[in-house]
Amino acid sequence: MFDSDVSRDDRAKKMTRRVFLAGCATVAASFAVLGLRKSPAIEAETAVHGTPGEVIIANFSNDGKSLGRQTVAKIVKTDAEWRQQLGNNSFDIARRADTEMPYTGVTWNEHGHGIFRCVCCDTALFSSQTKFDSGTGWPSFWAPIAKENIVEVADNSLLVERTEVKCVRCEGHLGHVFNDGPDPTGLRYCMNSASMHFMKT
Repeated sequence: MFDSDVSRDDRAKKMTRRVFLAGCATVAASFAVLGLRKSPAIEAETAVHGTPGEVIIANFSNDGKSLGRQTVAKIVKTDAEWRQQLGNNSFDIARRADTEMPYTGVTWNEHGHGIFRCVCCDTALFSSQTKFDSGTGWPSFWAPIAKENIVEVADNSLLVERTEVKCVRCEGHLGHVFNDGPDPTGLRYCMNSASMHFMKT
């Protein structure tokens, strides 16, 4: 009886060892197969965003002086390149159309004189002369510095029709425009601070 218990233990140990080794082999094979395939995260980081081509933009000095129009190449980069340039917060907002929390952006309460430029490509977007306090917690303007420097597209992402505002050169997400602004346009360009940088004069 004692001998049979020992043999049973030996067989159980061999079986446990066999199952363990088979499991390790399966896991190793799975990793090998996965290594041959590109993960969705890697594919996302190598995805190219933007439409190649040329656009005409209006150039401005930081003090708001018009420097004339210029034909420039559009900016096209991979997500990895954008993320490295912008950091996670501005990347999520400018490249993934996220929205910053109200009253948290660096320029929502900026009252200095200067130009708001695209954080992605430096295109002039808004002047401090058209900025107003909308009470919303986001930088708000009643007009862009030049209509040709932005693009307005329909946005139905929240099941409500809105108008998204993008930079014309790099297609970076800036915010949305609404019809509840002050005179003289009656518009409120509600922008994200993280999509722009302010050049104070």
